[in-house]
Amino acid sequence: MDSDGVPSAAVAEPHLAAMAEAGVSKLLLLGSNGEGPLVPTVELDDYLGPVIARWRELVPHGVTVVNVTAAGTREALARAHAANRAGATGVAVSPPIYFHHRDDEIVDHFRRFEDCSLPTVAYNIPRYANPLTPSVIEGLSSMTHVVGAKDSSGDPDILARLVEIGSHRAEFAVSAGAEAKLLQALEAGAVGLVPGTANLAPVLALELLDAWREQRVSEAAQFQSRISELATMHAIRPGVPAVKAMLADRGLLTPYVTPPLLGCSDAELGRLRDLMVRCESDLLGRPHTPQ
Repeated sequence: MDSDGVPSAAVAEPHLAAMAEAGVSKLLLLGSNGEGPLVPTVELDDYLGPVIARWRELVPHGVTVVNVTAAGTREALARAHAANRAGATGVAVSPPIYFHHRDDEIVDHFRRFEDCSLPTVAYNIPRYANPLTPSVIEGLSSMTHVVGAKDSSGDPDILARLVEIGSHRAEFAVSAGAEAKLLQALEAGAVGLVPGTANLAPVLALELLDAWREQRVSEAAQFQSRISELATMHAIRPGVPAVKAMLADRGLLTPYVTPPLLGCSDAELGRLRDLMVRCESDLLGRPHTPQ
């Protein structure tokens, strides 16, 4: 974000370059830590187009999925069309935010993405949106345009139901986002990881996934432990402001957030710096140098 809280492709450049250098090939843009639903739809074209084009320069075969979650279906579809214009690989969408909806309404919400021209990933993040319930998941199972799910709920029953779809549809892939339960999710059948901590320490997530695939179980557990320690940043300041402050402190982003979010206080930043010292070997960017 720039100082007015407007998304800026130029500001994102150092972070994109660091992610590419770390070996990342797939990006989720405008997710929770990208402040997705807080960014007005009218601002998406100027941001997504340059960012996706730059990612293709950095990672020629890279994947870009854009979170298009919104309060209503029409707005979410408008955001999906912006993602399509920008050249995104796919879109991720949660059930609508703000109002509590019936399950049949949420199923219909996902069904309407059939005509958005991009593969759709169902994004389950009940902390911020209506949850994916068993009946909604059943409705998703027959939608061929829904090619996977990102589950950030940490609910093993919901994860199991999503994984079950993949057992019948090879193209349906489930990724996990609950940072403290990534290894548990892989053990339950998830095939990918999309934790918020990967904004700061992507190699940890990549190494955890590789260790799991190669059956290096004890190493996988160690990587999970290191991710869990980094995730304690949310006990200092929950959510976006902590991630932005840490990335800014390491020269990769500005600390600005979109209103009504506020940046971290000096006291919070001090505690986050203490955490970064403990996690230094895992982090992108350069350590903070006191003036």
